Amino acid sequence: MSEPIEIILANPRGFCAGVERAIEIVERALLKYGPPIYVRHEIVHNKHVVESLRAKGAIFVDEVDEIPDGAVTIFSAHGVAEKVEDAARNRDLPVIDATCPLVSKVHKEGQNQAARERQVILIGHRGHPEVEGTQGRIPGGVLLVSDPSEVDNLEVRDPEKLAYVTQTTLSVDETRTTIDALKKRFPSIVGPDVKDICYATQNRQQAVRELSKVVDLLLVVGAKNSSNSNRLAELGGENGTPSYLIDDASMIEDKWLEGVSKVGLTAGASAPEELVQGVVARISEVRGATVSNLEGAEENVVFKLPRELLDVQRAEAAGD
Repeated sequence: MSEPIEIILANPRGFCAGVERAIEIVERALLKYGPPIYVRHEIVHNKHVVESLRAKGAIFVDEVDEIPDGAVTIFSAHGVAEKVEDAARNRDLPVIDATCPLVSKVHKEGQNQAARERQVILIGHRGHPEVEGTQGRIPGGVLLVSDPSEVDNLEVRDPEKLAYVTQTTLSVDETRTTIDALKKRFPSIVGPDVKDICYATQNRQQAVRELSKVVDLLLVVGAKNSSNSNRLAELGGENGTPSYLIDDASMIEDKWLEGVSKVGLTAGASAPEELVQGVVARISEVRGATVSNLEGAEENVVFKLPRELLDVQRAEAAGD
């Protein structure tokens, strides 16, 4: 009989403050206004979270024009372009903005640089909702680069008047390489180094770096369309550890566990802890398991709720 597998849990893992805030916004809006509540795009990139909120009365749509007149509308944590906000305003839709404050900070940085007449370059992944939102928030247009190889093909107005910002959920190492390429080609460019990459993304990446040194296999719980979850799986692979991105325990293949004595387990910033515990249970069924925690950075960040929902928060605090 095989020896039990040692499961080592990464810390921190799972929900970040921006995701917790976004989910809480939808739940409190449902309490205050009653269902249905309309949410443009997935509130966060996780089908389990989305299905849970849908069961409570949230309706997810791709565009604002799918929302009925007068319906309470929530923008996802990824942020939206200004034209989306304008479309909602023109229809007098009551909007609650669940954009992560760290994403909003990037929007503000880009706007400030544009106001200084600098052309803004955004480091990010094409088609990602956060990138589309940021592109649509910065006046004068934004140049997008996804990796260092694209820097040489950039056509800029004035190489002396350039700035860059970054998507918040990128790989720290890859982003730094892209920034170095930008600085090499455009020595006058200004920007925040990798400070735009959110604290939670950086902490989870550092935890995976440490975890991948001591395990035979890395499992990352997260959605395929979750940028930060993909980066965690890629990082494990880069460190030489077989790594798999899984939606939940049902995706685990028994053959992955053959010859493995230590499994590292983490979760992207939009994956709930119950999915992590589901993976622990699944591995325990197959081989038996012991569970330990890898020490890591402590997170105690909490973001304020939008003013529209503060009365719900106060009522709950008072026990009403």
